[in-house]
Amino acid sequence: MRDPYSLLGVARNASPDQIKQAYRKLVKDLHPDLNPGDKIIEQRFKEVSAAYDLLSDKEKRARFDRGEIDAQGHQRADFGFQRAHAEAMHRRSRARGPYGAGAGAGGFSAHDIFSDLFGRGAARTRGADLSYRLDVSFLEAVRGCRKRLSLSGGRDLEVVVPPGTDDGQVLRLRGQGTSGLAGGPAGDALVEVRVATHPFFTRSQTDIHVEVPITLQEAVLGAVIEVPTIDGKVAVKVPAGANTGTSLRLKGKGVANRTNAELRGDQYVKLKLVLPDQPDPDLQEFVRRWKPAGSFDPRRRAGLV
Repeated sequence: MRDPYSLLGVARNASPDQIKQAYRKLVKDLHPDLNPGDKIIEQRFKEVSAAYDLLSDKEKRARFDRGEIDAQGHQRADFGFQRAHAEAMHRRSRARGPYGAGAGAGGFSAHDIFSDLFGRGAARTRGADLSYRLDVSFLEAVRGCRKRLSLSGGRDLEVVVPPGTDDGQVLRLRGQGTSGLAGGPAGDALVEVRVATHPFFTRSQTDIHVEVPITLQEAVLGAVIEVPTIDGKVAVKVPAGANTGTSLRLKGKGVANRTNAELRGDQYVKLKLVLPDQPDPDLQEFVRRWKPAGSFDPRRRAGLV
């Protein structure tokens, strides 16, 4: 990925607000929903989103500016060695003083440094953790899936995304970080899962919400309609006299609990009354002749008047 500052078109000293404003301006034009089928725009949108994710995170931005991680949030392969090298030099300097025995003017030799890092007497040091990002769809996250992830060094690894994974959840892959020093254990790969939005499903913990349009006839008389769930379509009974905002609960049709996959949330279907795009003359004539009983005032009932 290119430099995140260049992708967003901001200076390296840009404030968080300036970064947010630049990102919002770009995604208005680049959102895939506004450019269906345009793979170039879709890739550009992903790059801009990844750049914003990095620069909007104070800690990640600081690490990137220091050169510890690259533009994708991955720790640079040589950074762990550089850090260990610097720590070894500091320890040797303090132990020997400015002109210790067997050392040059700096108080230590190259042999001393590598002895500290790799020699028999060196302390076992755990390898560094590496950070990655894995993009999944909404349904892949709630159902669970397996995805290929490219690790540093050209390695590929299959990542198991468990059912019910949340946006921003971090999966730890043991031993997939940088190698340890002096026989120390390898670090881990920390995989942050980013979940894409869905065209009509939304999620609240383990519950799924969806808004479903119904016709006037279905609302007045009641009907059996098909509604989508994360597992496929199901038949749902709309009660007679349903209204916009009426909510139907589908028990057990939500997201699996992360600690117990057998426990699932519910799905809530919010009904929305929708009239035809073109006025229906017969319906208009019927409403003109229809005299509702009582003095029903929906605005008064809602407290608007």
